Amino acid sequence: MKFTALVTAMALVTLTAFAAQSVLDIPLKDINGKDAALKDHKGKVILIVNVASKCGYTKQYTGLEAIQQKYKDKGFTVVGMPCNQFGGQEPGTNEQIKEFCSSKFNVTFPLYDKVEVNGANRHPLYTALAGKESPFPGDIKWNFNKFLVGKDGKILARFDSKVTPESPEMAKAIEDALAAK
Repeated sequence: MKFTALVTAMALVTLTAFAAQSVLDIPLKDINGKDAALKDHKGKVILIVNVASKCGYTKQYTGLEAIQQKYKDKGFTVVGMPCNQFGGQEPGTNEQIKEFCSSKFNVTFPLYDKVEVNGANRHPLYTALAGKESPFPGDIKWNFNKFLVGKDGKILARFDSKVTPESPEMAKAIEDALAAK
């Protein structure tokens, strides 16, 4: 009985610690394989996007770069998280992804290591963004899903792939997040 109570208490402490963890603190690797975390962008509004190079939505890179340029001096950044889970549409290496993004779309926003956004190997960032404890739970349906994270690391909004970076609803959400104290 004491052993069961101890194990239960330890599990609760672990779960509480994980739940208290901000998305900003979750360990990542950048596109160059170096240790990173979104806390590198602490104090900024962050738009996290699962990206792919061979998708019908790939043209959204243009809009993502446009909003990066429009809002970057106001405390905003886009973050690209390559993912190959949807139709094998991101098959390249990190080096190939980086080259594609810079040569085809002049991407200046940060790109990270390829991740899985669903399933048994879901990256902890996507567990926080879309898992059952998220304010916007549910599996990612396709490439170019977007999550808006406030300056404090709280998840503010989720946008489907069809919502373009240039859409009025995206602009409003970003501007509201930037105006928040």
